[in-house]
Amino acid sequence: MRNLKIKDLLTIVIPCKNEGLIIKKTLNLLNKQIGIDGTKVIVADISNDKWFTFGCIESEYNKNISIEIIQGGYPSVARNNGARKVRTKYVLFLDADIFITDESLISNLLDKMVEKDLHLLTTRIRTEDGDYDNIYKIFDFVQFLIQFTTPFAVGGFMLFNKKVFEKLGGFNEDDKFAEDYHLSLKIKPKKFYIDKHIVYTTSRRFKSTGVSHMTELMIKTYLNQKNDKFFTKEHGYWT
Repeated sequence: MRNLKIKDLLTIVIPCKNEGLIIKKTLNLLNKQIGIDGTKVIVADISNDKWFTFGCIESEYNKNISIEIIQGGYPSVARNNGARKVRTKYVLFLDADIFITDESLISNLLDKMVEKDLHLLTTRIRTEDGDYDNIYKIFDFVQFLIQFTTPFAVGGFMLFNKKVFEKLGGFNEDDKFAEDYHLSLKIKPKKFYIDKHIVYTTSRRFKSTGVSHMTELMIKTYLNQKNDKFFTKEHGYWT
């Protein structure tokens, strides 16, 4: 990044709904990132839990990151709302439950974006309790096999070149499911990179939706990658 600071290059966008203690942990870990001072974090929130989530977000104010709360919605809408306020060259889309424990990760990955002139970078994901990691390892393998023909990134961690994101039209706001994968399909394979660093998440989606249903959804999503209407339905993911 030469002499530029993270705040000069990057803005972080996080969609959120009723995830108070979870997003507090996410923001707390962001505050610990090396060189993160002054970096803008936009939380696109639609919580209706009597200000609990707002209070948790507010507790991370006035530390290292600069937090702004805006109107959220479905992830595709929330992310686009945040992206419209981004003025930096890069934007990092994080889920509210993505925990970055490596304190130099953001700095290192920004260096890779600049050096390789990438359009989109993602990482590996594991659960913080170790449950369901085998599912993520299988996903890693599939992702590796198809990366040179079909870029596949999940919204948990998507580091984008902002101009490219805008040129692609951002996330399709009609999408109610897998809007992240739907957008990553438009990236040129040579400009897509899967980093070996790991970020962590909760096991809640697997526990609420079930492994079999999650696996079924992954397979159907891949098979329907050219069927735009498939992504406009919830497929029982948010229930």
